[in-house]
Amino acid sequence: MRCRIAVLAGSIALIAGSAAVAAPLKTKRASTTSPAQSNAAQPERPIRWVMERETRTPSQIREQMPTNPRGQAHSVARDWNEMLLFAIRRDFARPTVHARNLYHISAAMYDAWAAYDAVADQVLHHEKLTASDVQAARQEAISFAAYRLIQRRFLFSPGVLEIYQEADLLMDSLGYDKNNFSTVGNTPAALGNRIAETVLAFGYQDGSNEQGGYANQYYEPVNPPLLVAYPGNPDLVDPNRWQPLALEVFKDQNGNPIPGGYPPFLSPEWGLVTPFSLREDLDLNIYQRDGNDWWVWHDPGAPPYLGEPGDLYKWGFEMVTVWQSHLDPADGVMWDVSPNSIGNQGTPPIGSEQSFHNFYDGGDQSQGYDINPVTGQPYPEQIVPRGDYARILAEFWADGPASETPPGHWFTILNYVLDHPDFEYRWKGQGPLVDPLEFDVKAYLSLGGAMHDIAISCWSIKGYYDYIRPVSAIRYLCEQGQCTDPELPSYNPNGINLRPGLIEVVTPETTAPGQRHEHLAGAEGKIALYTWRGHSYIDDPLVDVAGVGWILADNWWPYQRPSFVTPPFAGYMSGHSTYSRGAAEVLSLLTGSPYFPGGLGEFHAPQNEFLHFEDGPSVDVYLQWASYKDASDQCSLSRIWGGIHPPADDLPGRQIGRVIGPEAFFEAERYFNGQFSCPADFTADALVTPEDVTAYIAQYLDGDMTADLAPPFRTLNFFDIAEYLNRYLAGCP
Repeated sequence: MRCRIAVLAGSIALIAGSAAVAAPLKTKRASTTSPAQSNAAQPERPIRWVMERETRTPSQIREQMPTNPRGQAHSVARDWNEMLLFAIRRDFARPTVHARNLYHISAAMYDAWAAYDAVADQVLHHEKLTASDVQAARQEAISFAAYRLIQRRFLFSPGVLEIYQEADLLMDSLGYDKNNFSTVGNTPAALGNRIAETVLAFGYQDGSNEQGGYANQYYEPVNPPLLVAYPGNPDLVDPNRWQPLALEVFKDQNGNPIPGGYPPFLSPEWGLVTPFSLREDLDLNIYQRDGNDWWVWHDPGAPPYLGEPGDLYKWGFEMVTVWQSHLDPADGVMWDVSPNSIGNQGTPPIGSEQSFHNFYDGGDQSQGYDINPVTGQPYPEQIVPRGDYARILAEFWADGPASETPPGHWFTILNYVLDHPDFEYRWKGQGPLVDPLEFDVKAYLSLGGAMHDIAISCWSIKGYYDYIRPVSAIRYLCEQGQCTDPELPSYNPNGINLRPGLIEVVTPETTAPGQRHEHLAGAEGKIALYTWRGHSYIDDPLVDVAGVGWILADNWWPYQRPSFVTPPFAGYMSGHSTYSRGAAEVLSLLTGSPYFPGGLGEFHAPQNEFLHFEDGPSVDVYLQWASYKDASDQCSLSRIWGGIHPPADDLPGRQIGRVIGPEAFFEAERYFNGQFSCPADFTADALVTPEDVTAYIAQYLDGDMTADLAPPFRTLNFFDIAEYLNRYLAGCP
């Protein structure tokens, strides 16, 4: 046996590893073709599977769509996931808290399923039972666990009455007694109630301060609040640090009013929360600041600071104002926004923002696809105004009013994929068809664990680096003046760079009658921006479009609702970039393909009906993605067009999501396969046999990181093989 394994191990060592060659870039986005000309030239489109903004209640979803298009009934796990997303939409917009809710409730549902499986390890609640009807027992245990957790986690939600009503309706429709609180005995209901108790007890000691309402325990902002309704930013103390925002009425992303006018920094100490798959020996640094320990996971290093060589700080915030000059559908710029021109972009390294992001025209170095990689057919062009495309991106990915928050958004995308007519329930796209309930609980745990770990990592970085947001930085820089020419008015080395036609000094010449700054007369010496004009140009959001023009930089606003402006936490790094890239990795792994079913995912933004705080889009637009990563990349760019992040916040998030997503997925697979209780079992049968050696070799050769068993981690090498041999010889404990 030892000799056979040694020979196989030696063979593996010789063939481990491969190299990828990047394809050359091509540019085919810009177009002068009108929408009418483009549509006339396109072949007839097939029937589409199109995502829509979800406004239904869970009971309406069950009534209107009891099965997927393939005729399969939705699993009970899907029902409770929809219920959880409904609850999140009616709660305060807390992406960290809801990433944790998505993970904990997904883990509870999985643990209820795994309680009746002889091989699978459980995550939080460890108990095995038997039942004469295993499927019925699993459904009931899952329902009681999810119901109890949703009741407790959303007890103080502003939408608690709606949430409780819908959860009760779901329990009633499933035929369960919601008043059965018993935890005694081996009934599925008692098991579900016990699982809920276990998860709640775990949550009370996981570092989140749930019992204290998730309140911060030691973070204090160094800057006084920015009074957004007033010009400028005169009170900023440190231009490298985060600044709270004070509005006359502050509402969070879900539209809930915040007492006191502005909220505190959300979750700056979230690095202390117990993760799913993050590893202290690989991923954690503990730093000191302000007399406190800061746990920082996957530290990407510091963001650009004002005054550093290279002026990347100014360059990035200037780019935000430039990209907001694109938010006018009447500017005549037309783009092909289909996968024919957008997508298929690599992941650039941190620090390459200046070569990656297109400063003046917007977007990145997308190659697009010559053909649909799934069907082999070309993608029809979709020529639309760039101003519509950018505005839709900013709102679709903002996860604004009634949203699931960014981690929940990717659960809606997962559910969209699971319902696709071309999707099949084959785990990782391989092998036999899997029962939908099994697939769903495993998929939700994989994605939930990744979203939770990303929240911990991303917010640990946000809390420690405490980086400024564009609305604070742009107003501050412009209030200082311009740093381009000492001979021009308002020179200050800490000011902003002038860019003709985009960032200029207001002068008597430019405010003369008929000149471009005529309407800014009286503001000579101040900085003017050619950018989105803001909410003062919108009286009726149903018909008005603010458009683009010259405004005083003192009054610059992000492309967000006037009662929200910017999320209440530091910018660096982008949560959207991190969540989205991590989720894209997970969806690629669990479906077995980097591409949406049929090579196309779509979301419809109907003409004049999609945007909330101004009219638009001016034409029907479909957001389209060939791959999950394409959707993720689009989400990242949306935050720059929306005025929420400079590019320096973007690429670190993509890189860290790229690591955490797969690691969470492979950690989940170890639970599915029973490899915590039996580390050498790679055939998921609770036994160690020669077949496990064959299975391990296959996973190693496929680059499956469940085969990564020994340091140096995150790479497969001979040390992993040696460690597997040790585990094999030890057998199952």
